[in-house]
Amino acid sequence: MGQQNLRLYERKGLLEPGRTDGGTRRYSEDDLTRLHRIAELLALGLNLSGIRLVLALETENALLKAKLSHRT
Repeated sequence: MGQQNLRLYERKGLLEPGRTDGGTRRYSEDDLTRLHRIAELLALGLNLSGIRLVLALETENALLKAKLSHRT
């Protein structure tokens, strides 16, 4: 992925990489996994707004599953 795409994803709220004290972006393993998911969704034809919604729903679903698994 190009730098412009990474900046766009950040501006659209799809990605929030960490930063060094100097402001350099630092991508974690979770960020890289998220970038792969963004690429998959783009390949399926979703636009960035749709991708933001899918990612939010996937995150919410994972949190709910984790919450349910802790109850048992």
